[in-house]
Amino acid sequence: MRKTMKFLLPTLATSVLLAACGSSSSSSSSSQASSAGTSAAVVKTASNSTVHATVLVDSHGMTLYHLSAEANGKWICTTSACTSAWHPLTVSSGTPSGSVGSLSTVKRPDGTLQVTYKGEPLYTFAQDTKPGDARGEGFKDVGTWMAVTTGAAASSAPAASTSSSTPPGY
Repeated sequence: MRKTMKFLLPTLATSVLLAACGSSSSSSSSSQASSAGTSAAVVKTASNSTVHATVLVDSHGMTLYHLSAEANGKWICTTSACTSAWHPLTVSSGTPSGSVGSLSTVKRPDGTLQVTYKGEPLYTFAQDTKPGDARGEGFKDVGTWMAVTTGAAASSAPAASTSSSTPPGY
């Protein structure tokens, strides 16, 4: 047990340090790097039991979100604190592909091309760790983060309650 703790504590400390210091608005997150290019599917739909609707997901099945305050070219999520929690879905060039219509791109203030759905910039949430997670649903800060739905209900169960806490590191 003691040998295990000697190994785990430094590893955990290093992981926390890298997570806190390693992000900036111009860095590539896993969702950004994996969705770059125009030949692979970038956006598709999936049924989500947390949101009780059909939501948009990236090529890895991770829930996509939009920020209510980002509309009509107004950018809110541009700081490294924001983009370390909310990863912009980007492509290197061209029009994004996938099984969803109304996809386009918009140039972010840092010059990257962010994927949009019906004009709303799309993001993944750092605290979603596996396909189907929707932990960002209802987060409120400078607006409300909502999973992007297609309008098709996935079940007749009531909607999940929303959180008003701010994600760590924000």
